[in-house]
Amino acid sequence: MTDSEFAPRYPVVLGADHSTASFGQTPSQTVGPYVHIGLLWPDGADVVPPGTADAVSLSFTVLDGARQPVSDAMIETWQADADGRFDHPDDPRGAATPRIEGFRGFGRAFADSDGTMTIRTVKPGPLPAENDAVEAPHVDVGIFARGMLERVVTRVYFPDEAAANATDPVLCALPERKRARLVATSVDGGYHLDIVLQNTDPDGDETPFFAL
Repeated sequence: MTDSEFAPRYPVVLGADHSTASFGQTPSQTVGPYVHIGLLWPDGADVVPPGTADAVSLSFTVLDGARQPVSDAMIETWQADADGRFDHPDDPRGAATPRIEGFRGFGRAFADSDGTMTIRTVKPGPLPAENDAVEAPHVDVGIFARGMLERVVTRVYFPDEAAANATDPVLCALPERKRARLVATSVDGGYHLDIVLQNTDPDGDETPFFAL
């Protein structure tokens, strides 16, 4: 190569065996804390426009294995509208325009110093499932945080839907002792769920996460 601009930065050794060369370990790249730099979204927490009738707050506190708040966590939520419909072509029933103008189904919120973040939304309706089952109203939640190579995904159900929760096929697939970890508590007219990222005790309070 005659053009110095494109010449190799290091000498080229032909025929050398590099199979035993030690290059060291590549540093792992976690999903946080850079989410607070590159994914900020001013109104991301507003799944419905401000002032929407029947809007509720849904808050989460993300805790690590030592039960310390993860202050740089981020969540993303996805849910049906109040009628249990999605304005998306992947809904097998067909896309449905939501009754609430401005409802987008998707939310993104960032933790404060105590690991808590809040979205403003409406409670979703029930959803049809396989074998004529019905899924209870719920919101899907993806969690991103420092030290995690991939997001984890869970759900939050509502405490005032006890009858629907009792027959929800996803909740029923969990051991009974773990089901309550996906059910929010009622707080100040809204709902709250603690998300515990890790526990070495299989009977501990780690939040159930789902493989997608």
